[in-house]
Amino acid sequence: MTFVIIEDEKPNAIRLKRMVEEIDASYQVVATIHTVSEAVEWFTNNPHPAIALMDIRLADGLSFDIFSRVKISSSVIFTTAYDEYAIQAFKVNSVDYLLKPIEKEELVNAVEKAKSLHVSASTDPYISELLSYIKRKDVKYRTRFLFPYKDGFKTVNVSDIAFIYSEAKNTHIVLQNGSMQLAGQTLEELEEQLDPDQFFRANRQYIVNINSLESIHNHFNGKLKVVVKNHDDHEILVSKEKAPVFKQWLDR
Repeated sequence: MTFVIIEDEKPNAIRLKRMVEEIDASYQVVATIHTVSEAVEWFTNNPHPAIALMDIRLADGLSFDIFSRVKISSSVIFTTAYDEYAIQAFKVNSVDYLLKPIEKEELVNAVEKAKSLHVSASTDPYISELLSYIKRKDVKYRTRFLFPYKDGFKTVNVSDIAFIYSEAKNTHIVLQNGSMQLAGQTLEELEEQLDPDQFFRANRQYIVNINSLESIHNHFNGKLKVVVKNHDDHEILVSKEKAPVFKQWLDR
C-alpha cells in the first residue's frame, strides 16, 4: 500500500513516515510534501497513492485548498495539532483525523478504516460537505491573551507580540516592549490560533510577527536569517525548504 505525507514540519513528517513503515513492511511512502502548491503539482503529475496523510495547516494555507484545485483519488486522513475545524465531521466514511502528537495505535486504526471503506476523497460526499462548511466558516483567530499578574490578571493584545519561541519545553511570548510572558500553550497550538497573515512559523522553535521584522538576510546553504526589532540576540533561521514560502508570505 502506498502513502503520501503532506506535512510542513520536517520532524513531524519524518516521525509519521517512520510510523507508517513500522506498521507494515509493505507500506511505502512515495512522497513527502510540504505546501499546498507543491501538493497540487504532485497530485497533478503523479499516480495517486492509496492514502494521503494531510496536515490541516500548511505553510501556504489550509490543506482543504488542495481539493478545490485538483481531484484526489486517495483516501484521506487529516492530522492537526489543534481541535478547530469541526473535528466530528471527519469521523465519517473514508475521512478520518488524528490529533498531534499522533500515536501509532491511532494511525493503525485510521489506516484500517480507510482500507476497509475504499472511498476516495473525490467521491466522498462528506468531503464536499466539509469543504463547504470550511468555506462558510468565519475563522476566529486569537486577539488577546490573559495572564496572571500580581493578585489578579492582565490582558496582552496579539498585536503587541514580537515573536514566540519554545525552549526547554516552555513557550515564551516576547512583546515588542521587551517584556516576556510564559504561555500555557505549545508552539503548535499557538500556530493554529494566530492569524497566518500576521504570524509565520519560521522553524520548530520560533513564530514571528510580520510587523516586528527588522531585516532578512541570506544565510548558509540557502537558509534565511530573520532579525526581529530590538531582539538581534535571537538567531531565527528559516530553512532552505521553507525560505520560498516565507518570501511568498512577505510578498503579498
